[in-house]
Amino acid sequence: MTDYRTESDSLGEVQVPAQALWAAQTQRAIENFPISGQPMPAAFIHAVVQVKRAAAEANTSLGLLDVALRDAILAACDEVLEGLHADQFPVDRYQTGSGTSTNMNVNEVLANLARGQGHSVHPNDHVNMSQSSNDVIPTAIHVSAVTEAQHRLLPALSHLRGVIYEREATFNDQVKTGRTHLMDAMPVTLGQELRTWREQLYAAEKRVEHAIEDLLAIPQGGTAVGTGVNALAEFPEQFVRFLRAATGFSFSALEHKFVAQSAVDAPVHLSAQLRGAAVVMAKIANDLRWMNSGPIHGLAEISLPALQPGSSIMPGKVNPVIPESVAMVAAQVMGLDSAVVVAGQSGNFQLNVMLPLVGANLLEMIGLLTNAASNLADKALRDFTVNAETLEAAVGKNPVLVTALNPEIGYELAADIAKEAYRTGRPIIDVAEERSGLDRARLEQLLDPLKLTRGGVAEG
Repeated sequence: MTDYRTESDSLGEVQVPAQALWAAQTQRAIENFPISGQPMPAAFIHAVVQVKRAAAEANTSLGLLDVALRDAILAACDEVLEGLHADQFPVDRYQTGSGTSTNMNVNEVLANLARGQGHSVHPNDHVNMSQSSNDVIPTAIHVSAVTEAQHRLLPALSHLRGVIYEREATFNDQVKTGRTHLMDAMPVTLGQELRTWREQLYAAEKRVEHAIEDLLAIPQGGTAVGTGVNALAEFPEQFVRFLRAATGFSFSALEHKFVAQSAVDAPVHLSAQLRGAAVVMAKIANDLRWMNSGPIHGLAEISLPALQPGSSIMPGKVNPVIPESVAMVAAQVMGLDSAVVVAGQSGNFQLNVMLPLVGANLLEMIGLLTNAASNLADKALRDFTVNAETLEAAVGKNPVLVTALNPEIGYELAADIAKEAYRTGRPIIDVAEERSGLDRARLEQLLDPLKLTRGGVAEG
């Protein structure tokens, strides 16, 4: 039997587990929202705690909060930020749309921890001073997303780019058949393919960085509706001063705080850029799967590392498991983004009422992309091998190489030569030597696959 204690709030008495650090409002939320069994992510809880910490310091600097109470709140905040009491934040993410339940959960836990130090700290009057859920939760969305994207996602994407760059240099002269519509096209180098991925990732990173910049303006101090009632006019600037010092990020006070309380436009922007990064990673994953296909009846251009048996019934089968995992991550991120878009439409007058969903989804997207990028780099791209003989043989038999003869012999004759090469399976250069009127030396110059990857027209 679990022991309980009685707690009360404005609605009456509630039975709370005796050892729990939370109080009545958290317990009501636990009982009201048995939805997913998924609480808000730890990074989000930590962001709320950072808000409480900065608010306590700001309130003391403005003469509103006693120094002893501030110190007790700060000590409680630091315990949570150090990873203690992680099991004390059980409220389901599918809760009240303002996130009030999570805000009060944090208020109650911090107040209880502070009381354990011998101080009479009230969750509303002291921990929540100069705040409401309606500015705390939007601010926590910004703080948590900025922190996780900067500390985790951007380094992971940079790491992935770095691994690609290392492999790219190795394959600058490795010619292979290019493909458009999944059909043979003019040759490219494997290095050019890898550089394409790297450039895509770099552009995606920059777009994420720009979206992060938009999140640095926060609405804390807007309190319930954006007007700032119940907070001193000086509070927002004092708050961001302490938040900047604690996080190292250049947060600023949003001038018109209604914008980030009634809407979540900046988080929606970040979500879109996370989706964009997922699209890039899906493209890379799918290219790798195609290039690895076979090994007998596929392209077999590369061999990805063999990480695990690929079938419970077919001995010897090995599958491209890392790219498949990345492709699933990309699909999930796109789905999470769609939910954020719907949530972004749910701003009713002065408050968006899907704030917990937005905060949780952004952090899930960031976490998935971070882990997938690192895995793709270290378990697929770093150690894949190239089947050079397969690549070179395919290039030599590719009738599309005849495209390079267009300026010399015209499209119609070049098309006839290509058709004959297709029909007979002979190398294009042999057919062209018979049909084009050009000598072998000139054809070798015009049809040199490596030169064709550099663009332009071969000089006579």
